[in-house]
Amino acid sequence: MNDRIAPDRVAIVGAGPVGLVLALRLATLGVPSIVLEAEPDISEALRASTFHPPSLDMLDQLGLAQPLIAQGLVTPTWQIRRHADGARAVFDLGVLAADTAHPYRLQAEQWKLSRLILAKLAADHPGTVELRFGCKVESVAQDGDGVTLTGTGFEPLRAPYAVGCDGARSAVRQAMGIDFPGDTYPETTILATTTFPFHEAFEGLSNVNYIWTEHPAFSGTFSLLRVPGKWRASLYPAPGETIEQALEPAAIQRKLQAIHPRGGEYDVPDLRPYRIHQRIVETYRVGRLLLAGDAAHLNSPSGGMGMNGGIHDAFELAATLLPVLRGEAPESMLDRYTRRRQPIAKREIIAQADRNRARMRETDPAKRAALLAELQSVAGDAARARDHLLKSSMIAGLRAAAMVE
Repeated sequence: MNDRIAPDRVAIVGAGPVGLVLALRLATLGVPSIVLEAEPDISEALRASTFHPPSLDMLDQLGLAQPLIAQGLVTPTWQIRRHADGARAVFDLGVLAADTAHPYRLQAEQWKLSRLILAKLAADHPGTVELRFGCKVESVAQDGDGVTLTGTGFEPLRAPYAVGCDGARSAVRQAMGIDFPGDTYPETTILATTTFPFHEAFEGLSNVNYIWTEHPAFSGTFSLLRVPGKWRASLYPAPGETIEQALEPAAIQRKLQAIHPRGGEYDVPDLRPYRIHQRIVETYRVGRLLLAGDAAHLNSPSGGMGMNGGIHDAFELAATLLPVLRGEAPESMLDRYTRRRQPIAKREIIAQADRNRARMRETDPAKRAALLAELQSVAGDAARARDHLLKSSMIAGLRAAAMVE
């Protein structure tokens, strides 16, 4: 290890995929850290499951892409589809072959990445990253020399910097004293999993499908995303249906049967309702406190960009922290992290996810037909498809960010 690196550990609050990617990336650069996680173990709750090409490129640098790919589903296409007749626009990520080593999406639950990181840290970086589960950070205070963190499950500790990877209710963000402006969408999404093989029931289905429907069991749309051994269906209450009514077992069965009628009931091992937020902070840094992932930005899951954006935050932050910790750059260089990540998140992640959501919430049949025709036109033209996929796969945003000084 370079002896100019500060001996104190960077504090990372939150052991989700963003916090763990940051810890591992810092470890590969010779920077020690301590990760504090409130939960007793890695959460395997229903959360993100899509990895975009540039995220896989980054994970490849950590030796994690191939192990993760082995546990997921390589997904070369995704589609926007009309339920009634199966008409669809199919986007083939193969047009990005010159832009990425991974011209596809990978469908794999985010906890699989987290487990792989824990194993990698134990095997390749023993002692560099100190992981503490069951440690809830409740208070964060900074001064000119460092940061003090206190909470439940650990003694107060000092660190030169603290990074909040602790989600929407981030204790680090609260300590920074900054707002988290934005909106909450009116609808509630219901995420349900089933082992039913939708890919055998629908001709030409991709592993990632955003679907318009006119069935009265829905409010106009649903999505089907496949992961190994199961499908994840994003469902919505029907018009006039409360969320409590929509969560009743009979209602869930009614919605799944509306997607594809079958002789028996669907098995539904997992079910989770959640509200969708669109929020972003104005700065990712206040003094020695920094933010990454959902602590800094929240967006509609349409397009699968939330977790991926957090992974991209982690790589940029590690690269920015390193010269500061080594004394090779002034602390003010940390402001570049905000300059590179905040505008891209605002323009390329939040705004794009909002457009994706608005498109799928369209209910007028004529407007849907026009949208589908335009999407089919884009998908059928290699140059236009590449431009569209560079944006939707987050490559264009990363390229733009890299140009910011």
